[in-house]
Amino acid sequence: MRARIYQPPKNAMQSGRAGTHEWVLEFERLSPQRPDPLMGWIGSSDTQQQVRLTFATREEAVSYADKQGIVYDLELPQPRQIKPKAYADNFRYGRMENWTH
Repeated sequence: MRARIYQPPKNAMQSGRAGTHEWVLEFERLSPQRPDPLMGWIGSSDTQQQVRLTFATREEAVSYADKQGIVYDLELPQPRQIKPKAYADNFRYGRMENWTH
């Protein structure tokens, strides 16, 4: 049984960062997904892929995996780069971009 421990990224459809501060432990798929012959829905006989555990810190997730004997891959989040912007820069004298209005 192998798991992945990671911190979920920010949702691309929202500007906020809610739900990105917790750490998640998810198990890898043991069997491939296949379509159901009757309905056509995609499914699998592996129920471990449905388990998603959340932890407040990375250390809690790692210690849980160690106690349970779960082999895991730890994915550290990418550092966030914030570019400082100001609305007044749109009207700055000596601006390099063309003015489109």
